[in-house]
Parts: sequence; structure tokens; C-alpha cells
Amino acid sequence: MKDEIITLAHGSGARLTQQLIAEIFAPHFHLPALTDSVAIGHNLVVTTDAHVVKPIFFPGGDIGKLSVTGTVNDIAVSGAQPLYLLATFIIEEGFPISDLKKIVASMQEAALEAGVKIIAGDTKVVEKHNAEGIYITTTGIGTLPLDLHLGTDKIKNGDLIIVNGNIGDHTIAIINARNELDLQPPPRSDCAPLNGLIACMLPAADLHFMRDATRGGVATILNEVFEDNGLGIIIDEASLPISAATLAVSNLLGLEPLYMANEGVIVTFAAADTTGLIPAMKKHRYGKNAALIGKVTSDVKGVFLRTTIGSLRPLPMLHSDPLPRIC
Repeated sequence: MKDEIITLAHGSGARLTQQLIAEIFAPHFHLPALTDSVAIGHNLVVTTDAHVVKPIFFPGGDIGKLSVTGTVNDIAVSGAQPLYLLATFIIEEGFPISDLKKIVASMQEAALEAGVKIIAGDTKVVEKHNAEGIYITTTGIGTLPLDLHLGTDKIKNGDLIIVNGNIGDHTIAIINARNELDLQPPPRSDCAPLNGLIACMLPAADLHFMRDATRGGVATILNEVFEDNGLGIIIDEASLPISAATLAVSNLLGLEPLYMANEGVIVTFAAADTTGLIPAMKKHRYGKNAALIGKVTSDVKGVFLRTTIGSLRPLPMLHSDPLPRIC
């Protein structure tokens, strides 16, 4: 790495984050790669995540709900059933007890919805001005069916690419809350546990790979898939589910929704002959806006957006995400 210090961009989930993992963490930990979750033994899946979102309260969620749903989703996209969570709190001296109560209650409410139990954790307090309120780290544990394997190695030419809902909503909610833009009605984050939806999807189709589109958004996932297996990807602009509010704010601020973080969106690669997946998804509350957005193809090298006028626009991996502290 050429950088001599860590910058906010190293935590963006884009190219700099990948370099940090590949060049610093992976060699010292003697692992071929570090992923969102890892299988241990025959069917145990474990993940861990840190949450530093700013602000800690936002329409549609807060740091507590986010810490639970983000960890649940990292387990669920592997095909595993999330079961248990552990939570660590780093709290700044002077943080309001009333806010801590709200956050803990929000975590428990999200855990109940996801069907998981918070079973252990730790608490540390740091001096005032040494943190921005509260940070939460969560570890998730789940079980994976022995006959199930999802991975980029299973993706094939002609596979369909499907998302379960509108993209970009979480980013717009954070931008509005952080910068006090006073947009009305206030944009809401899509923060949600998706393990119930995924449980409905698994028997409905031949699924090859899933990933939740958090930091870096949908486009970053697509680029990671291309870099893993070398197959090209074309996304159709006309098929992208984007709310009118998110599209309007994105255009105003010059942002591309495909690179914007989500907390309730999964990108799924499924076999080309899949017909029942989207109908099955639409029956679930978090899949009502499910859409086929593109295909895997050997016709191109890289990730491209087919625009509404029919041209192909490259969607490269970003160097860094323009909005830090998003989750």
C-alpha cells in the first residue's frame, strides 16, 4: 500500500478497503481471503461486524437496529440460518442513558423479528471526546445446511441478477439526517433483517450466490463478482428499482444509486431457467419490489449498465465511497 496513514476511504468498502484487507490483514492472518462470513466445521457460520453510523438515529432505524440486521444479513446471504448474536458496546463518557435504552430496545426488537437471540457481549466506556457517542460491534452465529454451497464459483454464463427492493434508500436517509436537509417526507432507511425473505427464496430457485449490498452498493458487488470469476455483467437501467425520492436526490447531488449503500437489499445470482423466484420474493414484505436487473454474460469483460438509449456504460470499481460512516 502506498498510503502511510489510514483514511476514512479505507473503510468505504470500495477499492481501498479491498487493498487494506488483501495487503495488510490477509497475509498476517494466513487466510486466502476475508469475507463477510466464514464456515467453520461442517455447518457452522460465523460473522462479525462493527457499526459506526453517523448519525446514530435516522428515519427507519438507528445504530442498534442496524447492528442486528446487518449481522443477521451477513449470515443469511451465505444460505445459513442466523441463531445467536454477541454485542460489544464502546460508549463515550457523557452519553445519555435514555439514548442507550432506546438503542438496546431497538436491538432486541430487531432480534425478535429476525428470530435470533442476543446471548453475550461486553461494554467499554472511553473518555469524553474520544468517540462520537457509541459504537457497536456484533458477532453472529448460524447454521448452514450441509448440502448448500453458495459462492461466486457457482455463477455461470446466462445467470440472472435479481434484487429484492429499491436501491439507495439507506444512503439518502443518512444524507438527509446527517446534513439536516429537512427533506419532506423524511427519506427512510431500508434497514431490515432479510433472513426470512432468503428462507423463502432458497427452495424457489437454483441460487448460486447472494450478497447484501451495503458499503459500495450494488455496483461494488457486481465488480467483486467479475473479479472473482471473470464473467461479464450487464445491468439494465430501465429495470432498476429506485424510488422517485432517491432518484431525485441522487440527481441533485450527482450520486449514482448503484454505488449507494443499502441495509435491506440483497443481490442474487440465480440459474437462467429460474421462473418462480421473483413471484416467491414478492410474497414477502421485504421482497415486494423484487426485480430482474441484469444478466451474467461472456459478451463483455467487466460490469456495464445498458442505458435507456441502448448504449453500454462501464460501472468500474470505485476507489472509495464518497460517503463515510454509512453503517
